[in-house]
Amino acid sequence: MNIQLPRSSTVPLYIQIKEAIRAKIIDGTYVGHQQLPSENDMIAAFGVSRITVRQAINDLQKEGLLFKVHGKGTFVALPNVSQELTHLQGFGEAMHRLGHETFSDVFGLKTVKATGIVAAKLRIADGDPVTEIRRVRYLNREPVSIDHSWVRHDVGSRLTEQNLRDKDLFSLLENELRQRLHSADIEIDATSAGSDVATRLKIAPGSPVLRIERLTYAQQETPLVFEYLYYRAETFKYKMKVLR
Repeated sequence: MNIQLPRSSTVPLYIQIKEAIRAKIIDGTYVGHQQLPSENDMIAAFGVSRITVRQAINDLQKEGLLFKVHGKGTFVALPNVSQELTHLQGFGEAMHRLGHETFSDVFGLKTVKATGIVAAKLRIADGDPVTEIRRVRYLNREPVSIDHSWVRHDVGSRLTEQNLRDKDLFSLLENELRQRLHSADIEIDATSAGSDVATRLKIAPGSPVLRIERLTYAQQETPLVFEYLYYRAETFKYKMKVLR
């Protein structure tokens, strides 16, 4: 690490260091569970005092980006974020508002015949065509979820791998495909990761995962997208505020 801080800046040095480290976490230079350079190395690299380095590290630790192991050093934490349940929003939309970087690895996009629960949820006949999407969602360069989605074919057939990699599905549906979203039915339960989910999320088979079943409606409450979303249990949680 060798970063020169602009001494003429009015931004305090510890904030500049904090943001420089944050940027390296977001761009993948530092990955989950990687050890940071020692305090002495950072003092030499930034040309600042020990107290300045410690203030930057402590702030990042409070934000959940770093954690310390006594006698070993400071390490990058795996992503651990929450999403509000009080209004309908896609994962990418929610995370971007919190300052996180997200992208998708699309490993499946094809037309299939709807059967069973997919046909029932989308209110189409068994055997009707439907667009199936399979993606790994990444948060700050770490895999955080597997999304298995089925979209009504008249809409889903216009999706491409490229725009699904770069953009949130809800954003694509509303802004590019002119499908105004209305609401969603959501069910959440806990399950264990099968071999494919475990491999793609980089966790051990049988590890706990959060499974979300979501049926999203367009205007006039027409079912548009049915999904199973599998989240790493240690990195993600939903939260909501309820009133008496």
